[in-house]
Amino acid sequence: MMARRIALLLLLVSTRAGARDAPAWVEVRSPHFSVVTDAGEREGRRLADQFERMRWVFQTLFPKANVDPIAPIVVIAVKNQKGMQALEPEAYLAKGQLTIAGLFLRAPDKNYILARTDVEGEHPYSTVYHEYTHLELGTEGMPLWLNEGLAEFFQNTDFRDKEVILGQASADDLMYLQQNRLIALPVLFQVDANSPYYHEEQKGSVFYAESWALTHYLEVTDYNGHTNHVGNYLTLVSRQTDPVSAAEQSFGDLKKLQSGLEDYIRRQQYMYFHMNSAGAAIDPKSMTVTPVTEPQADAIRADFLAYNGRTADARTMLDGVLKADPNNVQAHETMGFIEFRAGHRDEAKKWYSEAVALDSHSYLAQYYFGSLSVMDGSTGEDVEKSLRAAIQLNPRFAPAYDSLAVLYGKRQEKLDEAHMLNLQAVDLEPGNVNFRLNAANILMEMGRYDDSVRVLKAAQVIAKTPLEVDVVQRVLKQAQQQQAQVEEWKRRQTENPGQVPGQAQVQTRVVMQGPGQAAGVGANEQQSAAKHPTETPHGTMHIVQGVIHGVQCSYPVVIELRVESPGQKVSLYNNNYYKIDYSAANFTPAGDIHPCDELEGMKAKVQYFSTADKTVDGQIVSMVLSK
Repeated sequence: MMARRIALLLLLVSTRAGARDAPAWVEVRSPHFSVVTDAGEREGRRLADQFERMRWVFQTLFPKANVDPIAPIVVIAVKNQKGMQALEPEAYLAKGQLTIAGLFLRAPDKNYILARTDVEGEHPYSTVYHEYTHLELGTEGMPLWLNEGLAEFFQNTDFRDKEVILGQASADDLMYLQQNRLIALPVLFQVDANSPYYHEEQKGSVFYAESWALTHYLEVTDYNGHTNHVGNYLTLVSRQTDPVSAAEQSFGDLKKLQSGLEDYIRRQQYMYFHMNSAGAAIDPKSMTVTPVTEPQADAIRADFLAYNGRTADARTMLDGVLKADPNNVQAHETMGFIEFRAGHRDEAKKWYSEAVALDSHSYLAQYYFGSLSVMDGSTGEDVEKSLRAAIQLNPRFAPAYDSLAVLYGKRQEKLDEAHMLNLQAVDLEPGNVNFRLNAANILMEMGRYDDSVRVLKAAQVIAKTPLEVDVVQRVLKQAQQQQAQVEEWKRRQTENPGQVPGQAQVQTRVVMQGPGQAAGVGANEQQSAAKHPTETPHGTMHIVQGVIHGVQCSYPVVIELRVESPGQKVSLYNNNYYKIDYSAANFTPAGDIHPCDELEGMKAKVQYFSTADKTVDGQIVSMVLSK
C-alpha cells in the first residue's frame, strides 16, 4: 500500500513538473503591436512597451511618413535559442552559420518579427530595435549593407529619463573590425541574401560590423556637412543603377572612402544623437493580455514557418493543430497559403472558403477566397461579398480593392466603381505596379485610352524589376495601339460622316465595344460588325478540358478555336482575345502568351458561357494552360 502511495506521489510530482515545463503562451496587445510569447506576461509587456517607444522615435524623426504599415505587425518572442531554431530560416541551421537573435519577415498580408528574449548585455533590446528598423526603414530593393547598417545604427538606442540616445557606437563591432580585415567596399555593396557574407559566421560577422561602421560614418558625415549622400545613393539604386556605380556617383572615389572608413574605425570617440523623450512613455493600461492555447500558438508559429519557406515543418505543425482544433481559422488560412504557393489553386480556395465559413471576421480569409475565385474566373455574388467584407474588415488593405476592381472588369459592369477602387488601391500602395496595370486595363474597358496610357507611363517610372518594366512596356504598347485605332476611326468619321463603313472600319469598332463604347456608335452597329455577338458574362459558367485545335484569328483581335477531348468538340470564340484571362498551371511562360501563335495543340481548362449565337458553343472567359 505504501509503495502504491509513493508511486502515485511520484506520478503527481512528475505530472506537475511537466505542466510547469510546458511553454505557456500569452498574447500582449498594445495599440500598434501584437506580441505572442512563451516568456511570460511580464516579458511580453516589456517587449510591447519597447516596440511602442521605438515607434514613437520613428514617428518623431519622420513626421511625414506613415509609420504604421497596412499589414498588421505580429511579434513572436521566444525565450531561448531552441525556440529560435524551431522557426529561423533553414540557411542558419547548418553548422558554421551565424547565430541570430532576431529576424524580420515581410509578407503581403502581415509583418512578422521574430526575437529572442534571453539576450543580455548593455543593450538587451537591441534585437527588438534592429528588427523593427527593418520594418520601418527597409524598402524593397534597398542594398543589403545599408538595410543592415541602418538596423545596426538604431539597435543601440537608449531610452533615459528625459532623452533618447540614438546611434551609439557598438563596442563589439568596433573591436571586431579592429581585429579583422575589412571587406572591400565594391564587394560589400554587392552582398545579397545568397552571399556567404550574409550567412557564414566569420564572414557574416565582418559584414554586419562593417555595414554598421560605414552607415554610421556616412550618416555623421551627412549631418556635419549638411549633405544627403545616402539619400542620393538610394535614389540611384531605386532607378536600377548598379550598387557600385551608384556608390561611386554618390560617395566619390571608393578607395578614398575605404581609407576614410578605416581611419574612422580607429577613432576612440564617436558622435551620437539626442532626442527629447517627452511623449515616449506608453500607458500600461493600453495593453491587454490574453492566454494562448498550445494549438493557437502552434498555428501562429506554423504560419511564420510557411512564410519563411519551411513548408514541410509548417505542414507537420499544422497537422497537429488541426487534429487538436479542427476549427482553427489560422491553420486553415496557412494551409490555403501553402497550397496557393505550390500552385494548387483549387486546394487553396477550399481551405480559404472553409476559413471564411469558420470566421467571417478574418479579412485575410475573405480576401484570399475572393481573389482566388477571381483568378479562376468565378464572378458570382459570393466572390463579390467576400471581397467587400475584406475591405470592410480592413479598409487599409489595398489588394482587396484591386481584386474587386478586377472582378467588375471581368463582369464588364460597374466600371466607374471599379476605377474608383483602383484609385484607392494605388493611393494605399503607390509603389505597386500591378495595381496600376489593373487600373489601366479598367480604363481601356471604359474606352478611356488616353487616361490608360497616362497611367501606364506613370507605372513606367515606378517599375523596379526588369520583369515589371517589360510588362508595363508591353501593356503600354497595346494601349497605344488601341488608342491609335480609336483616333483613326474618329478621323474617318469626321472626314466621311455619311459613308457606310468598310469592313476594316467596322471591325475596328469591336475593340471599343462594351460599357465604355465610343460616342456615336450604337450597340447594334457594333455587334453587326462581328461574326459572333459580344456579350457580358452571364448565366451558367461551363468548363471544358482538352486540347486546343483550329485556332483562327481575324482583324483586329477576334479568336475562334475548338477544345477537343475524347468524344467531345467544343467550339468557342472571343471578339477580343486581350479580355481572356490566361494563366499557366504547371509551367512558367517565357513572356506574354500570344494566343494566335501559341495556343494550337496546347492542353487547356477553358471556362465559357453560352451566347445568343447557337452556331457555336460559347464565348471564352478564361483559360488555364498546361503542358
